Amino acid sequence: MKLTIIGGGGFRVPQVFEAVASDEAPVRIDELSLYDVSPERLAIIRVIVERIASEKRFAPRISVTTDLEEALRGTDFVFSAVRVGGTAGRVADERIALELGVLGQETVGPGGLAYALRTIPFMVSLAETIKRVAPDAWVINFTNPAGIVTEAMRGVLGDRVVGICDTPIGLMRRAAAVAGARVSAGPEGRGEPSEVAFDYVGLNHLGWLRSLRVDGVERLPELLASDTSLQRIEEARLLGFDWVRALGALPNEYLYYYSFTREANASIRAADATRGEYLDAQQGEFFANPGADPFESWMRTRHEREASYMAESREEGEEREVEDVAGGGYESVALDLMAALSSGRPATMILNVRNGSLVPALPDDAVVEVGCVVDADGVHPWPVAPVEGEMLGLMVQVKSAERLVIEAATRGSRELAWRGFAAHPLVDSVGVARKLVDRYSQHFAGIGALLR
Repeated sequence: MKLTIIGGGGFRVPQVFEAVASDEAPVRIDELSLYDVSPERLAIIRVIVERIASEKRFAPRISVTTDLEEALRGTDFVFSAVRVGGTAGRVADERIALELGVLGQETVGPGGLAYALRTIPFMVSLAETIKRVAPDAWVINFTNPAGIVTEAMRGVLGDRVVGICDTPIGLMRRAAAVAGARVSAGPEGRGEPSEVAFDYVGLNHLGWLRSLRVDGVERLPELLASDTSLQRIEEARLLGFDWVRALGALPNEYLYYYSFTREANASIRAADATRGEYLDAQQGEFFANPGADPFESWMRTRHEREASYMAESREEGEEREVEDVAGGGYESVALDLMAALSSGRPATMILNVRNGSLVPALPDDAVVEVGCVVDADGVHPWPVAPVEGEMLGLMVQVKSAERLVIEAATRGSRELAWRGFAAHPLVDSVGVARKLVDRYSQHFAGIGALLR
């Protein structure tokens, strides 16, 4: 099989290769094609990937190209991982919002909407090229904001594009482990895996684990009642034990920005640099000067990046737990999805898929993030319990903002963009929404040219 990565010069691409070439990889890839618009970044990433390949028994053949059609020709799967505007674009996404007094974050709030505005035109064009050159390929999208981008691409590719994120499945697996579930049988044969069922519902970077059944027994209330159990779950530590108990659910970690907006804003403003500025400087230095051993430089930079993730949600000097930094990441989620689609062995996952009738208050063609079974016949979302109250209200409001921004990007409408920003719960003023659209249009030539 052939796998193509769009954004093949990205910093995290070697992590995907590590997973693909691992002895434990659930699916074997014969060729990995890396596509990027930057030949310089591709050259550096290729050195690192080839170093990893030299130590792997099952390393696929590696090809690199700046020709999109060449990268896509004959491919079975496409991973989409691009950042239109680079890390410098993220800096502007966050800083412009902060300067106007609202949350500055990559995917949540106005920064995420700006990111979507300049990304959707490219991603829709990419989807059209895939449909023409590789119509039978499955597209696995983790280009952020993943829910919005996946929904825009679905207009071209339909069910053959699926959005993924590692945070919800990571939350479910951590909770299951704390509840005593055996997610898989151990190497010493410690019995069969536990039967785990769960109810997770939301949008990308906005969702809740509302039920967790292990071998037919509901375990979430017991877990929520225990300080010892909650201490082992990063999301509970971030949002507070009292708050998750009040909700009766475990929220996705990104709900911190909705539940503690003032605190998040204050922490981001007090920091020496935003997350975008940190990554821009860190990755800029890496790509400008990878050193004599790019692999060692990449490993060191990667560790620093992972350890500093969501630092604004922790007390000063507080470090992430070892189990929070460890884990498969989005690359493992993507490979599990590929394996299920190609082999037919069913897999249980949390994915960004078409809503249909899952959440009746949302449009049928909206993208939601829910539990699914994946097999050779495709992705099959399972029913979720009714969504009500503040959870439904937040989903409806955020989805309305997302859809307005998708329509703004596809129709080139400044007015729709303004409405989209104003509709978002983290933009507290219609006047600020207009200023956000104007400032992003002035800073990003692509947005300025897009919006009439």
